[in-house]
Amino acid sequence: MKEKIAPFLILLAGVLWGSMGIFVHTLNKLGIAAINIVAIRSVITVIFTAILLVLLKPELLKVKIRDLWCFLGTGLLSIVFFNYCYFSAIEISSMAVAAVLLYSAPAFVMVFSWFLFKEKLTVNKWISLIFVIVGCILVTGIAGDHGALSIKAVFLGLGAGLGYALYSIFGRFALEKGYHSLTILLYTFLFATVGILPLADFPKIYSVVTGSWGNCVLILVFGLFSTLIPYFSYTAGLSCVENGKASVIAAIEPVVAALLGTALYKESLTFWNVTGMILVLLSIVLANKKTK
Repeated sequence: MKEKIAPFLILLAGVLWGSMGIFVHTLNKLGIAAINIVAIRSVITVIFTAILLVLLKPELLKVKIRDLWCFLGTGLLSIVFFNYCYFSAIEISSMAVAAVLLYSAPAFVMVFSWFLFKEKLTVNKWISLIFVIVGCILVTGIAGDHGALSIKAVFLGLGAGLGYALYSIFGRFALEKGYHSLTILLYTFLFATVGILPLADFPKIYSVVTGSWGNCVLILVFGLFSTLIPYFSYTAGLSCVENGKASVIAAIEPVVAALLGTALYKESLTFWNVTGMILVLLSIVLANKKTK
C-alpha cells in the first residue's frame, strides 16, 4: 500500500511547493525579502516538527552523532545552499532563467543515485528527464527571452539545481540509516536555521509577525503548507520511490505555479506554456511506468 501511495505523496509535495508563490507574493507586499522568507520557513518547520515529536513520539528526537553529516547535508548543503543560489540567480537574471536552471536537479539526482545507490538509468528515465527540462523551458517562457545570460547566472542556477538535488541524496542516506521522515525534517531545518542566521533580518521578521494577528496566522500557515507538509510528504514518498523518479514527479511544481499565476494574478498562458505543461505531465507518467 505504501509503495502505491508514495508517488502521490511526492506529487502532493510538488503541488504545495508550486503554490508557494501565493504566500511569497503576499509576504513581499509586507516587506519581507526572499532570504527572510527562507528563514521563516526554516524556523516555523523546526517549531512545528519539534512540538509534534515531543507530543507524539519523543523517541524520534534521538539521532546518533556519527549520522549528523546526513542532516548537515540536507540542511546546509541543500536547503541553505539551494536557496542562496536560487535567489541570487533570480536577482541577476530572471525568475524564468533561475527556474529552468533549477530543474537541472533531476539530472544531478539521477547521476548521483546511479553512482551512490546503483539506481538503473532506464530509457524511461532519460526520456522523462528530457521532457522535464524542455517542459520547464517552455512553461517558464525562457525560450522567447533573447536577453544576455551571464556565466555567473548560469553557475548560480546550476548550483541551485545541485543544492535542490542534494536533499534527495542525503535524505536517502538518512532513510537507509533508519530515521523517520519527521526526524529528518526536524534536523534538516534545525541546521538550515543555524546556517541562515547570519543572512536573515530577524528584527524585520519579528516586526511583521507581531504587526497583526493576520500576519501571524499567515506566516504560520505559510510554514505549514510550504515546508512542513511538502517536505514530510516528499521524504515519506522517497522511502518507496527511487530518487530519480521522485525528482521528476516533483517537477509538477512549475506547472502548478504557472496555473495559479494565470488563475489568481491574470498572467497569460501561451501555446508553448501549455505544451511545456503537457511535457512535464508526460514525464511524470513515464517516470512511473515500469520498464519491461
